[in-house]
Amino acid sequence: MAVFALRFDFRNPSFAGTTMGERYAAALDMVTWAEERGFMMAVLSEHHGSEDGYLPRPLPMAAAIASRTKNMMINIAAIPAPLHDPLHMAEELAVVDLISQGRVSVVLANGYNEPEFDMFDRSLRDRAKLTTEMVHTLRAAWTGEPFEFRGRTVRVTPAPFQAGGPAIVLGGSVEAAARRAARIADGFMPSNPGLWEFYRDEKIKLGQEDPGPYFGGDTGFLHLSKDPEADWERIAPHAMHEVNEYGAMMAAAGTSGIGGYETVDSVEKLKATGQYRVITPEQYVDELKAMGDAAFGMFHPMMGGIPPQLAWESLRLLETDVLPHL
Repeated sequence: MAVFALRFDFRNPSFAGTTMGERYAAALDMVTWAEERGFMMAVLSEHHGSEDGYLPRPLPMAAAIASRTKNMMINIAAIPAPLHDPLHMAEELAVVDLISQGRVSVVLANGYNEPEFDMFDRSLRDRAKLTTEMVHTLRAAWTGEPFEFRGRTVRVTPAPFQAGGPAIVLGGSVEAAARRAARIADGFMPSNPGLWEFYRDEKIKLGQEDPGPYFGGDTGFLHLSKDPEADWERIAPHAMHEVNEYGAMMAAAGTSGIGGYETVDSVEKLKATGQYRVITPEQYVDELKAMGDAAFGMFHPMMGGIPPQLAWESLRLLETDVLPHL
């Protein structure tokens, strides 16, 4: 049986013609709809100071999603750990975990976007150290007991709903991040699937259970349509916006192409990459059936500022023309 998830980052470029309030309201309606149709998870992302309004604080939205759902898991992927105070993060995640009754998990990353580090007066040189400190602080804080933090004794209350707190996964785009995740985290989310082997190797060296091959997804986008050629024209401006916004950030950080994003100068070149697709429901059914038991579908319905009405068109086709055939 296929498993589905929704992702939101709330980009809202000026050409989208949608207010931010409308976009947030639509996302909450979408998670309610998705849970009723068996979706497994909602995924939220984080960036700061973006001109298009990219979601800067995913935890309040995670709490809102938790209040609108009963069973759907909520994953924050990813929080750039060095930009946050560890004690604040421990408290906020504990509260969201309580609201959701244990349905939240988090991916922590070192971060890579220098303007964000400047905004919060952090140094890129310290990011690995700060991420490691964040992991250790969350673990200690979620015991509910006093612990030492930066030379003083502190205590974080209340304790999370989940014993020991939400799962902590580390994200990363280099070998060192993969091996760090094996040592201190509950899992690893690589920006490049090839990094998984470093994580796996480190787990084995530590005498821990072999996590096996990588089964994660990619950064590809999918929109369902009865007329893919016509709807590609409607999707293309949003795809160009997303890929070039991410591509510019990654190029500035020296990681261009990692995670699937490089700037492109034409819609034709972008379409040729296959990263952004508009296909028929029938094609999608065939794809999912070919995946067998590993079938997984990630829908990012408002990618790049897609207006809610257009996003709903794809989701409704999933409901009427895909799900009944699985």
